[in-house]
Amino acid sequence: MSDFSRISSRNELADFLAIPRKMLTYILYVRKVENLYQSFEIPKKNGETRKIDAPTYALKDIQKRLTNALWNHQQEIWEQASIHPCMSHAFEPGKSIITNAKVHRNKRFVVNIDLENFFHSFHFGRVQGFFVKNKAFQFPYDVATVIAQLTCYQGHLPQGAPSSPIITNMICQVLDTRLLRIAKKYKLDYTRYADDLTFSTNYKMFHDNCSNFYSDLSEEISKAGFRINNSKTRLLYKDSKQKVTGLIVNQKINVDGNYYKTTRAMAHALYSNGIFNVDGEEGNINQLEGRFAFIDQLEKYNNKIDNKKHDCRHLSAREKQYQKFLFYKYFYANNTPLIVTEGKTDVSYIRSALKNLRNDYPDLITSSDSAFEFEIVFLNRTERLQYFLGICQDGADTLKNIYNFYRGINGVSNHNDYLQKMCGVLPCKPVILLLDNEIISKEKPLYKLVNHMNLDDKKKTALLKNLHINVTGNLYLLTTPLSGGKKESEIEDLFTPDTLSHKIAGKTFSRDVRPNEEKNYGKHIFSSYISRNYSSVDFSGFRPLLDGLNEIIKNYASHN
Repeated sequence: MSDFSRISSRNELADFLAIPRKMLTYILYVRKVENLYQSFEIPKKNGETRKIDAPTYALKDIQKRLTNALWNHQQEIWEQASIHPCMSHAFEPGKSIITNAKVHRNKRFVVNIDLENFFHSFHFGRVQGFFVKNKAFQFPYDVATVIAQLTCYQGHLPQGAPSSPIITNMICQVLDTRLLRIAKKYKLDYTRYADDLTFSTNYKMFHDNCSNFYSDLSEEISKAGFRINNSKTRLLYKDSKQKVTGLIVNQKINVDGNYYKTTRAMAHALYSNGIFNVDGEEGNINQLEGRFAFIDQLEKYNNKIDNKKHDCRHLSAREKQYQKFLFYKYFYANNTPLIVTEGKTDVSYIRSALKNLRNDYPDLITSSDSAFEFEIVFLNRTERLQYFLGICQDGADTLKNIYNFYRGINGVSNHNDYLQKMCGVLPCKPVILLLDNEIISKEKPLYKLVNHMNLDDKKKTALLKNLHINVTGNLYLLTTPLSGGKKESEIEDLFTPDTLSHKIAGKTFSRDVRPNEEKNYGKHIFSSYISRNYSSVDFSGFRPLLDGLNEIIKNYASHN
């Protein structure tokens, strides 16, 4: 067992949480906890508001440390007892409203119970008493009092503090165990998501036992110090819309159709008018992405159980709407020029070159007091973009897939043309695909991409001469300059021979995917060296590439 349960004083608690003792005393008795909260209200779906009491930074940091300690201690208890309570699905790693809802999927009866004023039910004395009496802690009175002081506000656990969820779950474990016993008595499954209790069954005779079940349930909940919100109690039948924590559970787990339709309408308004509303106020693109991401969580869950193929070419109708939105966000409405490179090290090289040559490229980078602000962004290849747009973590096929969405080929939609018709305006900034200048070798990415794009000889010649061309719309192709009489070049060729021959721990740089580790180091270590030493590295070979980048951005701006 960890030392957490052996804490016997306020100072030992401070030491265990790695908080200076004087700071803990200062927070508790000088600043005082009641002065360290900011309160605000957020709208609820029913039109009412929910009050949030959020701790300021210093107190929030202490609460986070305490939360981590409580969670680790609880894990140890579960491991030693070889049990893991599975009824609670809120505020716990690996659990969510989806794991809560799937227990009740496709059931004859679903019963929803709501606990009234849930967080307010955990008053100061209740929190204090739990840490004194619970066998997993049995803290001295003054230690339990300090924990209650640190976690309570205005006499109860506040909704908005990071420590409130785990404390409510720990205190509710006894209630969960007793409610599970009642559930088994009436042949029900039971889960709890914070203050939402859900019971479900396929037992035909449950309806005849409802009144007895409610009576037993009410008595146990009352004994535990809670009250049922009778106005929210629901018995849902299989032939009606069954909801659990806002999700439909009749067959597949799904969001309410109205939520999806509203989200799709918001996206349509954004594409058409450039603005959309959320609850009567102007929304932002992150809010809309949050709604799409929430819907996508459920799509992912359902995809796992349908045994069908799923990728950017095999999407459900809802996923296609999210795909369109992601293309809009990253490639159409991007308010900063976007660069997509072949590999991760290319990004490090270009950033380092710009920092070194910042005075010559003020449109690409600005600086003040050793802080740099780039006027370009590089595409962050996430798992989400890989699934929806075929943008893989590594590899040049990503560049082909981006082009496909501009043209509507290879089994994907032409999102560029659709958005241009909807928006009525051209994309905000250019999207630039950057590749090594290897247009001769058939196995190289540039050769494959140029042929995939079916570029005519005129555009190929222009690319070789100018290093960049406009492919279509705001999509550009940029490649590295040639030097030293070479017919092809990689981005590493833009460094001087002295830089390329730099030794690290007696090893020399190798461009091979799998270098000889006894003699060589690879691109990752080399790029780290370049990044650390950007101020002393000779980046003169990068100027033609950066000039091309600058020219693309200026030309696009002048024509739009």
